Amino acid sequence: MARIAAADRRARLAEAALTVAARDGLAAASTRAIVAEAGMPLASFHYAVPSRDELLRDVVGLVVAQEGDAAGALLGDAADVRGALRDALGGYLALVRRDPGREQAMFELTQHALRTPGLHDLPAEQYARYHAVAAALLETGAARLGIRWAVPVADLARLVVGITDGATLAWLADRDDAAAERVLDLAADALAVFAAPDTGSKETR
Repeated sequence: MARIAAADRRARLAEAALTVAARDGLAAASTRAIVAEAGMPLASFHYAVPSRDELLRDVVGLVVAQEGDAAGALLGDAADVRGALRDALGGYLALVRRDPGREQAMFELTQHALRTPGLHDLPAEQYARYHAVAAALLETGAARLGIRWAVPVADLARLVVGITDGATLAWLADRDDAAAERVLDLAADALAVFAAPDTGSKETR
């Protein structure tokens, strides 16, 4: 294969690992399966990344970025807080529906890491990234809509992640689209309660 930078090779391996885990489960995402999916020789893996467990950290970063992009893409469409929250939650759920295996793989990865000594810190890192993305979206939405959050953004971000985790697991279990939409309606209603006018903002509506 053509020579590519180690960083690019590593990124391709992370994408391949996610593809295999989403399609066949985390247990099937062996080093050999990952390089086969990426179309690389086995030696390329060890050239780009120290170990499979280390690559799983890259997979977490990849998925978190995708989820943040999916939610953020719709955040600016609504003119009110409740609508913006609902659109962002809907964007996330749409991503789950498009690739449910990916979300199953992420839950598997969390459980695997909790039971693996070399990865004991990964679940905390994974959820710190989730919380950071949620907090950034909440802050972006607040600035655009001219509001402030009446509770610490860090706490509200944890609530958002708890809601999306629960909604994801429930949908993966029963694939009930209508029920998931109703849950997100209620979630948007509940989260919007914490919005207050930002009297110091020029964008206050």
